[in-house]
Amino acid sequence: MARDVLVAGVGMIPFAKPGANAPYDEMGASAIKAALADAGVGFDAVEQAYAGFVYGDSCSGQRVIYGAGMTGIPIVNVNNNCSTGSTALFLARQAVASGAVECALAVGFEQMKPGALGSVYDDRVSPFVDFDAACNELVDVELPLALRYFGGAGRAHMEKYGTTLADFAKVRAKASRHAAANPFSIFRNVMTEEDVLGAQVLWPGVMTRPMACPPTCGAAAAIVVSSDFAKRRNLAPQVKIVAQSMTTDTPSTFESRDMMRLVGFDMARQAAKNVYEAAGVDPRDIRVAELHDCFAHNEVITYEALGFCGEGEAAKFIADGDNTYGGRVVTNPSGGLLSKGHPLGATGLAQCYELTQQLRGAAEQRQVDGVRHALQHNLGLGGACVVTLYEKV
Repeated sequence: MARDVLVAGVGMIPFAKPGANAPYDEMGASAIKAALADAGVGFDAVEQAYAGFVYGDSCSGQRVIYGAGMTGIPIVNVNNNCSTGSTALFLARQAVASGAVECALAVGFEQMKPGALGSVYDDRVSPFVDFDAACNELVDVELPLALRYFGGAGRAHMEKYGTTLADFAKVRAKASRHAAANPFSIFRNVMTEEDVLGAQVLWPGVMTRPMACPPTCGAAAAIVVSSDFAKRRNLAPQVKIVAQSMTTDTPSTFESRDMMRLVGFDMARQAAKNVYEAAGVDPRDIRVAELHDCFAHNEVITYEALGFCGEGEAAKFIADGDNTYGGRVVTNPSGGLLSKGHPLGATGLAQCYELTQQLRGAAEQRQVDGVRHALQHNLGLGGACVVTLYEKV
């Protein structure tokens, strides 16, 4: 029987534009030290570590972790594209839940270069050959592939359900309002819907520049422990990972000839279904969520995949204000990838950081009232989706 897994400590550093950041090893080590301090344990308590990054040399995880401690423990380097951070957390949680260890570390970091997020996919031929071929068949514009993937998915939603460019602009403006209260965000300037719509056009009728997340550098980390470990150490973690699921692509990704499915709708829907069933929780029980808004379009699609509203109901969900404070589920109180930034390897653990603070009641101006459960969604094309459900204890 799997053991309870508690989030004992979290740490992260302010995200930065490429060139304005410390070296990746310093960023990662700083996040680890912050997580250890938050947990109230030393590095000698950690029995295994999982280090997530997308850009970097083999064993970059060792270089980062050695900056916090060198005790000879197993260190596993993880790369699952944009879901890398949550994949590291998935493995750390699994190690504790299985009884293999009592205390594990997950750290994610990224040192990116300036330029469009499209480079994440454009620079890598495999395993995207099938994805790129499908995208080329369904989207006939000349843009970086990431913009074509997610913009194409947004356009498919518009054509199928009547969603408008203004709906995506509302989501982007909401992200900026939330980020204004987050000192870790790369962008803290508030944008209106009109600001977003009036910005540089990337794809006429489909996307403006602010609707795409920026390349970002940063790091975040989490310490996960068993309940027995917490008792022995007199720790009082307030957050439990009550359920977690990782899914990958199925034939429907390609056979449906649907851009929304090509960018992970089915993976997200199945992963969410798995965690809801495992925890006995309904989507209506969720009051706060951090989801993968690499583009405003993906946030809109993901509302439906996670069950926050029915398929085709995202525009009404947005119009009713159900995605922000005073609504049904506050999405991305951190500002999300759109405003907080998206250092690929760190994103999943930054989401963990935000939701842990929310469940502790320590999110200050960003605090969501009445939080009992918190949902995290982290997506990587190629593909992997990790959905994690946290519970206040």
